[in-house]
Amino acid sequence: MTTESDIALVKRQELELVLPAFDEAVAFEIGSSIRARALAEGLSLVVDLRTWDRQLFFSATPGTSADNAEWVRRKVNSVRRFQRASYRLVLERGEAPFSPQSGADPADYVIAGGGFPIRVPGAGIIGTLTISGLPGRKDHGVAVDALCDHLGKSRAEYALPEVAN
Repeated sequence: MTTESDIALVKRQELELVLPAFDEAVAFEIGSSIRARALAEGLSLVVDLRTWDRQLFFSATPGTSADNAEWVRRKVNSVRRFQRASYRLVLERGEAPFSPQSGADPADYVIAGGGFPIRVPGAGIIGTLTISGLPGRKDHGVAVDALCDHLGKSRAEYALPEVAN
């Protein structure tokens, strides 16, 4: 796939992986499923689900550190400011830090995969599902897989193709 086709697929993910509702119970269900997957597969990651005003779910698996929570904070800020998945920013701009002219201080914003906008019909983007601990494309994939599972959609239909390291 090309970068353009990856961007088109991420845009489709953003538009179609919409939650009918989002509250504490939904956050717990999605977050718990990600944690269970991480433990079963031996993935070191942090998962965070939140609305813009408060965190509803947080979990860290073995092998993570305080740095992962800091990456989550910066990814959340990027999703909120730019209203798109943080991995789409990677595809559109590359992983170089924001320029000083952007006003997006690298201490508070990051271009890295793993932050996915939570969209609810009639309300728009109201929060994020954020993963940190794996390479950015894989962080993004974990979030997408979890939303597909929750919504009863096929993971394969929404998955970005594997890329060689």
